[in-house]
Amino acid sequence: MTTRALWRLIRYRPGLYAADVAAWMAILLLELAVGYVAKLFFDTITGASPAGLTIWTVIALAVGIALARILSVFVGGLIDIRHRYTMEVLLQRNLLAGVLARPGARALPGSFGEALSTFRDDVMVVEDLMSWVVDQISFVAYTAAALTILIRIDARITAYVVLPLLSVVLAARLVSKQIRRFREASRRATERVTGAIGEAMDGVQAIQLGGAERHVLSHVAALNEERLRTTIKDRLLSQSFHSFFWNAATLCTGLILLAAAGALRTGTFTVGDFALFVTYIGVLTEVIAAVGDFMIHIKQAGVSLHRMRSLIGDSSGAAVVAHEPIHVWTNLPETPEPQRTAADRLEELRVEGLGYRWEESGGRFALSGVTFTVRRGEFVVITGRIGSGKTTLLRALLGLLPPAEGTIYWNGVRIDDPGSFFVPPRSAYTPQVPQLFSDSLAANILMGLQKRDGNLEAAVRWAVLEEDVPQLQSGLETRVGAKGIKLSGGQRQRAAAARMFVRSPELLVFDDLSSALDIETERLLWDRTFERDDRTYLVVSHRRPALQRADRILLLRDGRLEAMGPLDELLETEEEMRRLWSGNESLTA
Repeated sequence: MTTRALWRLIRYRPGLYAADVAAWMAILLLELAVGYVAKLFFDTITGASPAGLTIWTVIALAVGIALARILSVFVGGLIDIRHRYTMEVLLQRNLLAGVLARPGARALPGSFGEALSTFRDDVMVVEDLMSWVVDQISFVAYTAAALTILIRIDARITAYVVLPLLSVVLAARLVSKQIRRFREASRRATERVTGAIGEAMDGVQAIQLGGAERHVLSHVAALNEERLRTTIKDRLLSQSFHSFFWNAATLCTGLILLAAAGALRTGTFTVGDFALFVTYIGVLTEVIAAVGDFMIHIKQAGVSLHRMRSLIGDSSGAAVVAHEPIHVWTNLPETPEPQRTAADRLEELRVEGLGYRWEESGGRFALSGVTFTVRRGEFVVITGRIGSGKTTLLRALLGLLPPAEGTIYWNGVRIDDPGSFFVPPRSAYTPQVPQLFSDSLAANILMGLQKRDGNLEAAVRWAVLEEDVPQLQSGLETRVGAKGIKLSGGQRQRAAAARMFVRSPELLVFDDLSSALDIETERLLWDRTFERDDRTYLVVSHRRPALQRADRILLLRDGRLEAMGPLDELLETEEEMRRLWSGNESLTA
């Protein structure tokens, strides 16, 4: 799996990768020239150099090769940085695309901290492996050329070079399972620490109100201790293996030097040959150690690739290394606005037998057998007690949760992929807790759309934000902070509503939009909503103003559709509806 992923990444920018390989091959092959110049220098001093070669000629060659090495390292560094950054961006782009393609309410299989660790650390490991492959290809070229030269000098002595390579391969195979196991444990421990810190930062207010600061700190400290233990095991094995490679290579280098010294005494070596041998063996020692490190890194990269696949639910691994445009070195393309077609116009939305199972509860149905119809221009309200399945119904309908059963029809046409279908201009959704970003209020409303004459201002008015905007520091250009922290709860909800209105979708879906609004603001919002009688609404609410305006109410209980009809009819026939209505007396206008 790791090999296929690497080959796929290499083919993403084959020209850039080939340039990277060529640059570093040139850098290493220039080491051969350095060794050969050393041979010429000592042969010239001892009178064993070819005829016509002087010491000044050798010095000129040395200066020229030194300048060439400086230039090659500079160019190679630039190419390698460009290639590494390209690989990093591609992997992170594919991970983000994979997360965004998952059902929205279950986009991350674990915590945000775990996902962040994968985006950062695991991508870096795979990126490093790509660079290691470049090194190995260069090492192969250098080794082939160096061994050819050394064999021509003395095949017996050169044979000693092969012994460390064989020991490296054998040792790597013996400990490969331990390397993978220790790396997985280290990564999981890091994820838990990152996740705990992220959750603590997100819940600072709750921690303070609960007086749980010491408990949280103790919990993070305990996770850090576990992380320390697993990291030490991982690093200790890696460094011990690295030390073994270097020591094995050094031992063989000593044997080679002893054998070369004996040959030098017998006169079969010149001083220049000896200098050449020592220079090449020095680099070959690094090659031997690097081969061992590379085999360790392959195992570690395999762990990282597995974690990346798990993050986005990609069992084959194809999506992680897919060839997609990244626009690193070019301008970003224009964001296309949704184009409305005749088929997008909603006449009837029909839902039949919709259901969803919670995996965490052993497959228990949180929603089962829900059937209803919404026609154009209707205002349909979903209501019920807490835990009755209202939010789950909306999420399953819109593809934010994978439905376990049921079918959905748009104008009589079956929708097989609700997650990609229920988007503007067909549908727009505002959750109970809307997500805003650390950008301007206008940018949060437009979300990539172009500002056209009056469309932003109209959306602000429909969302009852026109009186709030002038009170903000910079109006619509005010930066609202992470998650809209600079806005009140009601302002965040209305900003999310404006985000829906500016897109003019056929179906507007609200999940308890008015939960943070006072009664007058809520009434005004619904009044303005009904000014646009050409739109269709599916709304979760328990508030009287919404229930009173409903063309039809869907009453849920324990994940099932208990009853359906207008308010007066349900109040007359359903005890559950009467209980909900009496519980809302304080909300009566």
